[in-house]
Amino acid sequence: MISTTSSTAEMVMQGKLEITADNVEEKNTGKLGCCGWMLVIISLIFVGVTFPITLCMCVKIVKEYERAVIFRLGRITDRKPKGPGLFFVLPCTDNFVKVDLRTVSFDIPPQEILTKDSVTVSVDGVVYFRIQCPISAVANVTNAHSSTRLLAQTTLRNVLGTKNLAELLSDREGISISMQESLDVATDSWGIKVERVEIKDVKLPHQLQRAMAAEAEASREARAKIIAAEGEMKASRALKEAALVISEAPSALQLRYLQTLNSIAGEKNSTIVFPLPIDLLQSFMQRK
Repeated sequence: MISTTSSTAEMVMQGKLEITADNVEEKNTGKLGCCGWMLVIISLIFVGVTFPITLCMCVKIVKEYERAVIFRLGRITDRKPKGPGLFFVLPCTDNFVKVDLRTVSFDIPPQEILTKDSVTVSVDGVVYFRIQCPISAVANVTNAHSSTRLLAQTTLRNVLGTKNLAELLSDREGISISMQESLDVATDSWGIKVERVEIKDVKLPHQLQRAMAAEAEASREARAKIIAAEGEMKASRALKEAALVISEAPSALQLRYLQTLNSIAGEKNSTIVFPLPIDLLQSFMQRK
């Protein structure tokens, strides 16, 4: 009962600490306080008095693929980030953080993983992701890129630990989809969208490679012997049928003999073998 209450309290605290783009304005609008508004007014007066000089301090530019999250006295000012193009900030009270919205790719370092059937393999991969909510990426996590990299390494270990070696080698697409879904759910509160996950290479131990190569070679030899035996069986059946046909017409055997001599002569051989019928020798054997 105590553990259930504590876990519920942790979930409630985590839900309270999460900041999203939908509730930023509701929490922050109108909460600067008297001192905060006084500092903002002083900053506006300072900008008006030193207008030509402070123009370069107030006007900022972000590129098409960037957005700016503005903090005014430590609070996020608007529900939506600024950009692209020109925007204005107040000196001394405002600061902003640039967020890149382009797709970012990074390599997952090779991870030593123990599969479900107790085989140690080294697996690496690549992850493609982008920031879809700049406010959440700035406010909900310290370093979105580094956190996503560490989470990808952990997710790779967790997912591959539930797979057999055969599944790991044959079902890479399914593993990539499973990893993408797990990462996408985990990074949703950070404002990050995981677009694609790919398994690059699976390195097996040398002893296991030799064992798998020997197994594959043995299976190929077994299939080759089976195919050769099936061919001998079909050939013997064909010869049996040919013998039955020749036995019906004795002259066919003589024609076949002449064809054989013709093929031997065409190869320019100096030796010609004449078969001797065994029936001729039976008479001599009976006399003895």
